[in-house]
Amino acid sequence: MVNALVVERWVGNGLAVMVEPSDAGPMPGQRKRKRQRRDEAERAAACFASDVGRWEVLFETQDGAEWRAHIRRLRASDTQIDWSAVRVDTFCGRTVQPTTFRLSLFVPNSGPGPGRGSPDN
Repeated sequence: MVNALVVERWVGNGLAVMVEPSDAGPMPGQRKRKRQRRDEAERAAACFASDVGRWEVLFETQDGAEWRAHIRRLRASDTQIDWSAVRVDTFCGRTVQPTTFRLSLFVPNSGPGPGRGSPDN
């Protein structure tokens, strides 16, 4: 006789449901979503690596209302910005140093830099 392990799982309405161990694994598609997120993060890291380009600060402020207004104006008026290459930094402050908001745009290198060979090599 095989001993079956029964797992108790809570559902949204506060009731416990008894399930078999095989049912207690990851949700369907969860591994795929995790793998896709990891792959996307790796691609972003490769695209925005320091040897590929640099982050250029577009706007910086310590006023939250000014920050939101500036972002709103940029989204409405500047269609040239590639928003997938934009980084938003929020430096959390304390009483001595207030919170700072910074908007940066990734600028790719124009060509091979010093110390790097030409693409023809």
